[in-house]
Amino acid sequence: MPPIGCPGVITSAQSYGPERVYRLPGGRMGSNTRLDALRLSGAAAWYFGPRARRICRAAGSGPRHALHELERSWAADVSDYLRIRWDIAGLENVVPGRRSIVVALHEGFADALALLRLGLDLRFVARDELAEWPTLGRYLSTTGQLLVEEAAPRSSYRRLIRDGGAALDGGEAVVMFAQGSILGVETAFWPEAFRLAELLDAWVVPVALSGSHLVWEYPYTPLVRRDQRMSMRVLAGVPPQRAVAEARSIERELKRFVLSGEMASPRRFRPEVDGYWDGYRYEIDTDFPGLAAQVAEHRAALAK
Repeated sequence: MPPIGCPGVITSAQSYGPERVYRLPGGRMGSNTRLDALRLSGAAAWYFGPRARRICRAAGSGPRHALHELERSWAADVSDYLRIRWDIAGLENVVPGRRSIVVALHEGFADALALLRLGLDLRFVARDELAEWPTLGRYLSTTGQLLVEEAAPRSSYRRLIRDGGAALDGGEAVVMFAQGSILGVETAFWPEAFRLAELLDAWVVPVALSGSHLVWEYPYTPLVRRDQRMSMRVLAGVPPQRAVAEARSIERELKRFVLSGEMASPRRFRPEVDGYWDGYRYEIDTDFPGLAAQVAEHRAALAK
């Protein structure tokens, strides 16, 4: 992997244009200047080193609430380092102690920094491919996050019902990113989160998120950017018996918020820049017919 100080020109999928990047070891993170890369390297060594190991150790002993307190403290300190400008509303809709599945829009890895400000003890549903990352994989496994295998969706969903139910029984809230990807706001919701809420008798807590892709837009660019605005809106909870019936209206309301111009700019999917992610499971929301037709035409051409 390229070491610190090894520059490359990266074209962001969003509005930044070509940028020079000094990558950290591993290649997933980087900065615009050599000095900023050195500073970021020191911060990453601390937050993903001793601080992360402390969280993992806490997962193996003591109550899980203590683990979650450490997670929230870690997220707050990382947010301070990144100088994130928070724009948050609707926290009064969070009801501690109620069985809840948080259904959130998804833009990037920094989404977790926002969700950890909800004040809930969270258990995240994540793709099993993330377990291959050294530090993140250790965190996911030792803290018992809920991993799903795209190659085995039925057995994964059965495990999710079992393990998600156990997490809810233990007083934790389960986080599901209903789009299943960070391609952009135009990607459609999958129904599993809403079915799970109904099956496990849990309220849906809808959360609109935007701006996190400008903090760290990986895999489109390794740039870590400071002084970015991140927005979060927490909508009123939906009871389990209405979760499936209201899934489409929840999706539309969340996307309406992030596209209203009042929140930080959301990530938009541009296949001509981002690629079509062939073989990756996603669909385009029918409320974006032009993009849906573009992706459908591309897939039809591949199938010939």
